[in-house]
Amino acid sequence: MLQEAIDLQQNAVSQLLEKVFHKDELTFRAPTGSGKTRMMSDFMNRILTNNPDVVFIVSTLSKGNLAQQNYNVFKDCADKNIFPQINPHLISSESSGEERLFIPDGFNVYVLPRDLYKDKSKLKDEGTLKSFLETMTSITNGARNHRVWLIKDECHQATNNLDDISKSYFEKVINFSATPNLKRGQTPDVQITDEAAMNAKLIKTIEWGAEEDTVENAIKKFEEIRENYVNLLGVNPCLIIQISNKDKAEDEWSNIKTILHKNEHQHLKWMSIVDKKDKCETNDKVSNLKVERWKDYAKENASTIDVIVFKMVISEGWDIPRACMLYQVRDTKSKQLDEQVMGRVRRNPRLKDFETLTSEAQNLAMTAWIWGIEPKESKKSRQVRLFGDIDDIPQAIRIKTTHLKTLTERKDFDVDAFISGKSKHDEIAPASIFTLYYNLQKSENEVRNLCYDYAEKNVQRWWHFCEHVDAVSKEYDNYICNYDESMELNDKEVSFPLTSMYVDNEHYQNIGDWVWKRKDGSDKFSFDSEAEREWASILKDLSHSDIESIGEKYLWGKNFLSNSEIRFEYYQNGVHSSYPDFVMKDKKGRIHLFEVKSVNVSKAAQFDSEEYKNKVLVLKACYKRCSELTDYHYYLSVQKDDVWQITHISGGKEELLSKDGFIASISK
Repeated sequence: MLQEAIDLQQNAVSQLLEKVFHKDELTFRAPTGSGKTRMMSDFMNRILTNNPDVVFIVSTLSKGNLAQQNYNVFKDCADKNIFPQINPHLISSESSGEERLFIPDGFNVYVLPRDLYKDKSKLKDEGTLKSFLETMTSITNGARNHRVWLIKDECHQATNNLDDISKSYFEKVINFSATPNLKRGQTPDVQITDEAAMNAKLIKTIEWGAEEDTVENAIKKFEEIRENYVNLLGVNPCLIIQISNKDKAEDEWSNIKTILHKNEHQHLKWMSIVDKKDKCETNDKVSNLKVERWKDYAKENASTIDVIVFKMVISEGWDIPRACMLYQVRDTKSKQLDEQVMGRVRRNPRLKDFETLTSEAQNLAMTAWIWGIEPKESKKSRQVRLFGDIDDIPQAIRIKTTHLKTLTERKDFDVDAFISGKSKHDEIAPASIFTLYYNLQKSENEVRNLCYDYAEKNVQRWWHFCEHVDAVSKEYDNYICNYDESMELNDKEVSFPLTSMYVDNEHYQNIGDWVWKRKDGSDKFSFDSEAEREWASILKDLSHSDIESIGEKYLWGKNFLSNSEIRFEYYQNGVHSSYPDFVMKDKKGRIHLFEVKSVNVSKAAQFDSEEYKNKVLVLKACYKRCSELTDYHYYLSVQKDDVWQITHISGGKEELLSKDGFIASISK
């Protein structure tokens, strides 16, 4: 899993922790597929570490077995000691006959399917939940036994009965959803944006299909990418087709079935969930399974089901990462696609080992194809590609990039000798296996990998390593931060990708003569900030006088993150990659790379001066060594009010330039 993804999740949880003790109710927003349940686990684990008197009730939807799904994640995280403080229990209605429902104590995370606590239910009418909460919150010897916090997963769905008792029993209410209900006051206090999740490779970017495309067009597109998905990713992909809830549903499904029965598509395996709850139609040999069994099977990366047809009502609670395409059958009654539904095809199918994939495989894994009515409130994704023939710009702009070597690549480091030496000379107080494991899990991925390689299934060696994991981590930090030793050039040179995309964030600039062209033919491009837009304007003005060209196109462009390989590794509490915002080649053949920032405070984004200072120092150290290895010119262009402060780094040295000074330096 990429460090950027880990950091994004952990930083979001840290922000939630900072705010939870200042408000009684908070809302956390994260797109479907970004690891919301895992972040929920992390949040509860951190709270319970310092607040053992807290008990969590996690209210989840009943449809799609979401409660069972969440419980399984919590239990897995606890059993694997990833989040060892959580001790989950699933509240269920397994009791039958005249037996009363019973909620046992001794746990600190109780997963409650929302529909178990409704009118005329045992849990509500027998007072089981209220009795449990009264016991939890009762006062003994002047002190309250427990503080109960309610987590409302998929909070956009109403939980009226729980809301009625909220003030009586719940000290805190934390809302989690990809689509919080703003009308109910669920304005996000902390959120992960779609753009941030896409950049961290947690969710896929969307390539929207043409409005005139039919179901058969989508099936043919699926056939085109199917083989590559299997060969490059080791995953059997699937196409999800969404039909109406009623009215035309039967005719729509009949039409789809006719297409699937054509000779060229008969090899495809399909399943449909459009009938009764306990029935699933399929052309697979095994056809007598119930819906839930089929849905479990369809999730797996090795599943042979190629096409899944379902009604519009199915949205939350069905994780199927191998799904890469979604087609919405559209007619006059079609609704715009729901974020929850689109989330079914936006999960990363190779999240855990994404960094091991080739560039081609990563690009494939990070694309979702969707045909449907786009949500009005969503930001539009814009597809772009390079001008000219396929090799024109990639041959004209060749970029050397850098990476940080691992500790084991250090010539004078021997992990076996290091651990053996520490074991002989250091006095270590005995620690429990749980403490050792927890400390190991807090360390960097590289340190954990060192441990696994060193132990080689030998428990004693694992124990020795974990006893000295802090020393190994310190050695790792000292090495990785010494860029003279740890940084080296990658074997191959890279360029702009053939295709990329960006999310329309306004801050528009019309540019018709740089390396990019929009798929729709427009010259109107959007930038992440006003500072970026203004910097693009500065570079645009340099085009005719100082920037190299191919024909009428000048060799400069935005380094759009999607598919980009133009990145430089640096270390800041983990290995990260710096993707310069712009790349330019001047008429003298020199490469210039620009990181653009603004310290201006806006309503949309607050500014943390300390965080900014630390980031600038880290990037300067990275770029200094990069400039020695590559002979490129690196810039940190910072806008403060209307003034540009530009740090220029070349040959390991830095100088401070004004805007006019920068323009003059390009002409030298």
